[in-house]
Amino acid sequence: MNINEIIEYLPHRYPFLLIDRVLEIEEGKRIKALKNVTINEPFFPGHFPHHPVMPGVLIVEAMAQAAAVLSFKSMGVKPDENSVVYFAGIDSVRFKRPVVPGDQLIFDVEITQSKRNIYKYKGVARVDGDVATEAELMCALKTL
Repeated sequence: MNINEIIEYLPHRYPFLLIDRVLEIEEGKRIKALKNVTINEPFFPGHFPHHPVMPGVLIVEAMAQAAAVLSFKSMGVKPDENSVVYFAGIDSVRFKRPVVPGDQLIFDVEITQSKRNIYKYKGVARVDGDVATEAELMCALKTL
């Protein structure tokens, strides 16, 4: 999926849309997505001015955005202005290496459980094959 297809499944927009492409998707099971990290990211001037590092919470957010695309695609629906995905829990988060400008983050996210509109996922973010972040996510899909 390219960026135009991704924005059909996510309400996020600049500067908070954090995935650039979906490389693979196996509906109901897993997704592989990427984010190109550039020096032009709006958070780098403040995090940190002399040593830019992508905030870990934004890496986890990007992972959750990939998970949301997977869930909506798996349900066969495109969200509308009344659809939203909320974090319900984040567990076992580990940050293994910093993510810096020039890195390409590859997210592998799999659905581990789903019941009604509650989904659990296991996600891993890698740079050059090395684990940067891993987490277990729980999200609730809501209609407003």
